[in-house]
Amino acid sequence: MISMQTPSITCGLRGLAYMEVEVTGPDKDLHSGLFGGAVANPANVLTRLVAQLVDKDGRVTIPGFYDDVRELTPAERKAFNKAPFSLAGYKKSLSIGDVEGEAGYTTLERTGVRPSLDVNGIWGGYTEEGTKTVIPSKASAKISMRLVPNQDYRKISRLFEKYFRSIAPKSVKVKVKSLHGGMPYVAPTDMPAYKAAQKAIAETFGKKPLPFYSGGSIPIISGFESILGIKSLLMGFGLAEDAIHSPNESYGLEQFDRGVETIPLFYRYFAAEK
Repeated sequence: MISMQTPSITCGLRGLAYMEVEVTGPDKDLHSGLFGGAVANPANVLTRLVAQLVDKDGRVTIPGFYDDVRELTPAERKAFNKAPFSLAGYKKSLSIGDVEGEAGYTTLERTGVRPSLDVNGIWGGYTEEGTKTVIPSKASAKISMRLVPNQDYRKISRLFEKYFRSIAPKSVKVKVKSLHGGMPYVAPTDMPAYKAAQKAIAETFGKKPLPFYSGGSIPIISGFESILGIKSLLMGFGLAEDAIHSPNESYGLEQFDRGVETIPLFYRYFAAEK
């Protein structure tokens, strides 16, 4: 949720297309003194290719990537940005000097309703202590793309592979694998489950929750909709400061206790709504 002072209900998730790429040059590691400057270095090439995936304005450069993205109306953007947000506090909490992203959009929009592309891991060559002057035979990276409604992860995965191969020089060989994917998801705020959750959270937090679109992905949720024909509602009590996916990930006892209070109330009000 947004914060303990501003409870929220997650009614939207971004989709996900997760790729792995491998760039291969020579058939073995080479001495960088004897071959440097004459043979393509896969690590150098990979970083150049990755750099070409997002432009200076923070837009993904893959042709066709934005074709299915629906632009929000001015009224929708205004409503979306009503959620409490402190840019100074955000930067301080992450120990960063400034934010970065797609030009023309706020931080809330960039993480909630706009697509993005990020390198999740990159490796190749010698990375242990000391020195070993090599041109690595291979270099690899894992790359994820967060998607918004109307974007299909299968189409995006195909577009990614086609583009990545097209920009690779002939001096290297490229492998591209799709590792994982899921569709974006939106839950309507007028369904009985949302109304029940709204009542339950308002009772335990003393404040009406805001609808919130999370930048994260939970692919099974869209699967429930497409396969089972049912909508899901996400009542999360986690916070940004929980350091999700990082060392020392945490979950506060106050959040846990408030969830224990809220969930039974949700079932009571949901039964009444139905």
